[in-house]
Amino acid sequence: MQNYGNIALMRPKLMTKIMYLLSLFAVNFFAHAGEDPLVYPSTKSNVSYKQVTELSFKPATRKLIYGSDAPALQYGLLWLPDIIEPEAKSPLVILIHGGCWLNAFNIEHTYPLSTALVQAGYAVWSLEYRRTGDSGGGWPGTFEDIKTGLSFVSKLQDYPVDLTRMVIAGHSAGGHLALLASSEFQEMKAVIGLAAIADIIEYSQGTNSCQTATLEFMSGDYKANPDAYQLANPAGKKLHPNIILLHGDIDAIVPLRQSALLETKPDVQKGAGHFDWVHPGTAAYQLFLYTLNEVLEQ
Repeated sequence: MQNYGNIALMRPKLMTKIMYLLSLFAVNFFAHAGEDPLVYPSTKSNVSYKQVTELSFKPATRKLIYGSDAPALQYGLLWLPDIIEPEAKSPLVILIHGGCWLNAFNIEHTYPLSTALVQAGYAVWSLEYRRTGDSGGGWPGTFEDIKTGLSFVSKLQDYPVDLTRMVIAGHSAGGHLALLASSEFQEMKAVIGLAAIADIIEYSQGTNSCQTATLEFMSGDYKANPDAYQLANPAGKKLHPNIILLHGDIDAIVPLRQSALLETKPDVQKGAGHFDWVHPGTAAYQLFLYTLNEVLEQ
């Protein structure tokens, strides 16, 4: 499934600042780390899904079950950085993967992203959940899983995680779920949509393979099920007060227009495609990392 306005373009000097922050992270963190980090060399923009799945990664620190209905799918993976100072705690990125809400695409393609984030000093709570094709998946079961997985964060208090510095980040269909859940989790510093589906009603009317998968997720089209679509639509709802949208201007799976449908003006990465946000070697990932630094390191 490779097919898996007022727009603010990146300021020219931003990339220099991003590269500086990356270098700063590397110096401060890896100088004390107990093992060699994985290195993700810079790559050209508009990477493919296959390029993402071919990347190396390190295993999560813990696998924790958050749900009892389908524990094989209702779990989160917790990645923890090496803690250098006693009692030190890391800011937390809650990650919701995409994949057109389909069970053909699971959490595994985001392992490299979680690895890179933990190497940058962040803890990561990455959610797996029931999707279209799974018993109980689709609307609204998928969304209920996400809310349960987000609520489980309070149980991470025994880990070296700073629960006062948290963000939710969702990619693609995961971005849709993150935006939709955002109003219920006000304790987050921000909710970041990475090529997020912001208006599921409009998105369902498109013709690419992910857009047509919306009808499976919603058990029909908008005309047949308007009330469900309204409930499932982030656009028009009161969302978290700090919504940040990052999008590539050549995204063929979630068109850039989706990020123009909310009141928040998106930051646009020129030349970036859909999967750049989950590939740690891209300029889009560096923009994501810079954004996290802005939100969580203040």
